[in-house]
Amino acid sequence: MSKQKVRRSSRVRESGGPEIRKSGVTDVDSGNRITRCFTDLRAAGKKAFIAYLCAGDPDLDATVEIVVAMAEQGVDIIELGIPYSDPMADGPANQAACERALASGTTVPGVLAAARRIRERTNVPLLFFTYVSPVMAYGVERFAKDAIAAGVDGLLPLDLPPEEGADFLRIMREAGLATICLSAPTTPPERRKILMRESRGFLYYVCRLGVTGERATLPADLGKQVAALKRVNDVPVCIGFGISSPEQAALAATHGDGVIVGSHLVRLIEKHGKDKNIAHIVAARAGVLAAAVHKEQH
Repeated sequence: MSKQKVRRSSRVRESGGPEIRKSGVTDVDSGNRITRCFTDLRAAGKKAFIAYLCAGDPDLDATVEIVVAMAEQGVDIIELGIPYSDPMADGPANQAACERALASGTTVPGVLAAARRIRERTNVPLLFFTYVSPVMAYGVERFAKDAIAAGVDGLLPLDLPPEEGADFLRIMREAGLATICLSAPTTPPERRKILMRESRGFLYYVCRLGVTGERATLPADLGKQVAALKRVNDVPVCIGFGISSPEQAALAATHGDGVIVGSHLVRLIEKHGKDKNIAHIVAARAGVLAAAVHKEQH
């Protein structure tokens, strides 16, 4: 698919308002691992813990081992970042992780191969966290097909507004990938409806302005912001950006359907990158965070 085909295209009702779907699972098979994960957790009265790491940091062999170990420690969904040379939405920790991954020789085919290796050892849902350029360079249709073949379940295209990527998102969904959208505290109400409508699997709520990174506290209006999103429809809403402690994770879980931690774990990988026990170290911390989230009940 040519880049020109990724165009602005937002469906509207005849009345002019956005077309709102009831659920975030339309166009994605109910057997999708991300969809199943939220269905099972909701039935159990639990919230999801989602961990992020940059694939290839410190190298792809380590990525495979860390992901498998985190799944064993109770992490519900794992976001694999595809390293990119211009990660404009990322803070210093994740930018440095991208640099390390690229320096280690990580490529899109290499990340796909790592995902296949992970899938041979665990059934944990996998989500690619990526800028659009690496996907476009690989080929959109080819990427969607190869991601599904590798056992990947979803895609979060960081820099592609859904209104401008209708064809891109359609191709991903038709292949079977859940497509996740981002919403922020400053997102206008009508746009929230569009983002909730276009999200499959879950919506990623960026609870702070700025870039990724650890913070000391959560925003005071977090509950109010998430409640406004959840009034739109029943798509799971997961909270990320700046969460770095079990206490913060547990508090965030009282408001959303899941909690996402990235920079905190990425810094651990940076610190212990040359340690032969890196997978155990990172997974143990992820397990503590997952346990804090899982203790919060509906």
